[in-house]
Amino acid sequence: MEHLIPKWHRELELFSDIKPLLILEGNVLDQYRYPVDGSLREDTIVPLSRYLHTWFTDEGYDQIVFYSNLVGFVSPYAPGTLERFAKLTGTEIKNGAIQAEFKGNDANTAPNVIRRAMCQQQEAAVVVMEMASHYITTPERMDQQDVNSFNILMQSVLSASWVRTLQGKKQNQLVMLVNKLNDLPAWFYLNNPVCKILSLEAPDREERKRMMSGDNFASFFSGTVYRKDMPYYTEHPDELERIKEKFVGLTEGMTFTEMDEMRMLCKGESTPIRDLCTIVDLYKYGIKENPWSTLSVKSLKTAKQDFEKRIKGQDTALERTLDVVKRAVTGMNGLNSSSTGKPKGVLFFAGPTGTGKTETAKALAEKLFGDESACVRFDMSEYGQSHSDQKLMGAPPGYVGYEAGGQLTNAVKKNPFCILLFDEIEKAHTSILDKFLQILEDGRMTDGQGNTVYFSETIIIFTSNLGIYVKDAFGNRQANVTMDMPYSEVRTRVRGAIEDYFKLELGRPEILNRIGENIVVFDYIRKEAADLILKGQVNKMISRLREQKNIRISIEDYAYNSLEEAATADLSNGGRGIGNQVESLLINPLSRWLFDNEITENAELVIEAFETAANPPAVRCRVKEKK
Repeated sequence: MEHLIPKWHRELELFSDIKPLLILEGNVLDQYRYPVDGSLREDTIVPLSRYLHTWFTDEGYDQIVFYSNLVGFVSPYAPGTLERFAKLTGTEIKNGAIQAEFKGNDANTAPNVIRRAMCQQQEAAVVVMEMASHYITTPERMDQQDVNSFNILMQSVLSASWVRTLQGKKQNQLVMLVNKLNDLPAWFYLNNPVCKILSLEAPDREERKRMMSGDNFASFFSGTVYRKDMPYYTEHPDELERIKEKFVGLTEGMTFTEMDEMRMLCKGESTPIRDLCTIVDLYKYGIKENPWSTLSVKSLKTAKQDFEKRIKGQDTALERTLDVVKRAVTGMNGLNSSSTGKPKGVLFFAGPTGTGKTETAKALAEKLFGDESACVRFDMSEYGQSHSDQKLMGAPPGYVGYEAGGQLTNAVKKNPFCILLFDEIEKAHTSILDKFLQILEDGRMTDGQGNTVYFSETIIIFTSNLGIYVKDAFGNRQANVTMDMPYSEVRTRVRGAIEDYFKLELGRPEILNRIGENIVVFDYIRKEAADLILKGQVNKMISRLREQKNIRISIEDYAYNSLEEAATADLSNGGRGIGNQVESLLINPLSRWLFDNEITENAELVIEAFETAANPPAVRCRVKEKK
C-alpha cells in the first residue's frame, strides 16, 4: 500500500533520520490525511502542523514545538510540552507562548532559542517554523539582522545533537514550512549538506478518487438526499462511476481543504447525486448558472448562417470554428486528454489582415453568451516586454501594481464564462507564451496575489498574421501567399510558416502542440465576398441614417456600380480596407454634401453619382420632392 502514501511523506520517512534541516515547500497550507499502518485512514484530515506533530511523536521525539513570528513558540497538541521546552532552552512562558522575535540582538530571539534546542542532548526535539515565507521581506532585501538570524539557524542545524530515546538515537530537527522555496535566501539551502527539500503538491487523481469512495462519498450529501438517490445508483453503478470520474477530473489542481469545503457546500445545498459536478462551478465561481449548460442546440444549428451575415467569404474557417464549439457543447472536449480542467476550446486564427478573424470571435461571443462584451480582447503588441507577464497575471508581492492584480486574471475572475481573444500573439514576449502553456494544459493559473484563476469555462482564441510574409535567405521580408493563389494553397503555406515559426524560430514546438489541429486559416477576401461586404456596409449606413435622422437615401444603379468598382479595386487590406473606402468615398462626401445643403433630418435623397477620382471624392445628390 506504499503507493497510497504521498511522495513527500515517504521522503520524510527516508530523510528525517539523516537530515536535521527539512524544508517543506508548496502546498503547506492544506490539510492532509495521516497514514495509518501503510494505508490512509479516510476519516482523518488534519492541518499540516498536526500531521507533523503526530509523525514525529510516532517516531519517538519528546519535544515538538511550533514557532511563528506572530505568536512565538507554542505546542498546541501536547499539553505540558512547552513547559519542558522552556526549561531546556532557558526561556519563559507568557500568555501560553514563549514569545520571541525572529531577528534582533537579544539572547532570546527565535534563532538563539532554536540553537539551544538543537544543541541540547537531554530530549529529542523538533522545532517546526510555520509561515517561514514571511520572516523576511524578500531574500534580495535582507538587512544585516536578517542575515545574522539565518546564520544562527545554519549553525544550529550544522551542530544538531543526537539524543538517545526509547526508539533509538534521534537527531534534533528543524522543519521550515514555506510557500515557495525562493522565499528563503538561496545560500541557506543550496549546497547545504544537512538540508533536504520536500515538495508538497496538490492531491493527485488517485488521492481525489479516494475522497469519493466509501463513507466519504456519502458525506457529500444530506442524509435525505443520499437515502433517496442511492437505490437508483446501486442498480446503475456505471452511471455513478461516471459522475465520480467527472468530479475527480473537474477538481484537478484543488487542495484537500478545497475538496472538503466542496463536500460541506454540496451537503448544505442538498445537492442531488446527479448534480454533484455542478458544485464545482458553484465553488469556483460563486454562481449556479453556467451558460454552457443552457446553450440551445437549436440555436447552434443556425450558427453558420448567422455568422455568414457578419463574416463573408470564410465558409471553411467558420466550419472549423463551429466544430470546436460543438465539441465543447456536447462535452466531447478533452476526452482524449488526462486533464478535465482545460479551456472549453482553443483556436488559432491565422490569415491576411481584414479577413474577419476578430469579427468571428465577437460573433462567437454573441452566439454563446448573448453579448459581444463577453469577448475580452488583449492586443498582444502591448505585451512585448520581458515584464509584461506581470500586466497580464499580476505583479508579485512587494512590486508596483500588486494590489491591482493582472488584466487577464481580473477579467476571468469577473466573468469566467467568456471568450479570451489574444490579437497578434506573435508580438507577445516569450515569457507570456510560457504562461499560456499552463493555461492551455491545466486550465488554471495562479495570479500575483496567490489566487487560483480557472480558465476551464473559457474559449481561448489567438489571432496572428504569421505566414503571410516570410524572410528569405538574406533576411528580407517577402510575400508567402498572394491573392491569386487558391485557398487550399494559402492554407497549406500559412500553416507551414506557423509551424516553422514555433519550431524553428522560437524553438517552442510545445506551444504548437497545445494548440493542436485547431489552426484556422482565413482566406483572402475575394471579389464575390468583397461585393457582399460593401453591400452590407452601405445598407448599414443607410439604415442608421433613416433610424436616427429620418433621412432616407437611395443610390442609382450606375452610381452604385462606380462605388463598387472603386471600393473593391484593391482587396489587399480585406474587409477593413473596404470599410475605409466606404468612409472615404461615401460617408465623408455625403456628410459634406448634407452640411453644405443644411440638411440635418427629415429628407429623402437620391445619390446620382460618385466622383471617386476627385480630390477629395464627392457625391452628386438630389432631394426628392415630397408628394
